[in-house]
Amino acid sequence: MDLPRSIVISEHSHRIHNPFTSEKLATLGRALRLEPGARALDLASGSGEMLCTWARDHGISGTGVDISTVFVGKARARAAELGVAERVVFVHGDASGYVAEEPVDLVSCVGATWIGGGVPGTVELLRRSLRPGGMMLIGEPYWRLEPPDQRTVEACHARSKDEFLPLAGLIERFGGLGYDVVEMVLADQDSWDRYRAAQWLNIRRWLDRHPEDELAAELRAELSTAPARYARYEREYLGWGVFALMSR
Repeated sequence: MDLPRSIVISEHSHRIHNPFTSEKLATLGRALRLEPGARALDLASGSGEMLCTWARDHGISGTGVDISTVFVGKARARAAELGVAERVVFVHGDASGYVAEEPVDLVSCVGATWIGGGVPGTVELLRRSLRPGGMMLIGEPYWRLEPPDQRTVEACHARSKDEFLPLAGLIERFGGLGYDVVEMVLADQDSWDRYRAAQWLNIRRWLDRHPEDELAAELRAELSTAPARYARYEREYLGWGVFALMSR
């Protein structure tokens, strides 16, 4: 049980596995007005940057769950680096079935709603770990601009236009699930650049070191096409944000 090697290779230098900079992550933490001692559960926690920095900056504690052995290892190392290893724990496992033993104050899935089969299923999964009156964080793409054709849709990693919604439609979807949107921090094109462009450098450096690897041809093809495809489609049409929700 692990992530595909190609993802680990392309994102091995990332601390945040989404189009968010450290500044935006810090802005989100401040916006949520986190209380010292609050307990969090982060599903699909990646390299643990959110829990680790918020434990350092806001005094929270929590558990992160991720399917990648590499990213879980990085998260544990980051917790030790920041001096918060006694307050945050990272578990290698399938986040899609993980429920906290006791309800937590903050529960999140930032950029991986596939664990619940989409937004509604992920909201329901997170709800099972959240105390009454607690806060839920969902990170999710949305359309910045309406895609003009199926080629644009697929270049933005969707199967159909209906897979993502415009920003207002996504907020309304949360409302339809019984939640108020009480905060949001959105990616911008610069934070998208930092996320995607870092992947290209990771791939190139890996290719230089492993020209005979079985994945080399696949990743060489990706590097040859990804930058222009990103600039033409994803950078223009696809937005992304983290939305803070509270049950009505």
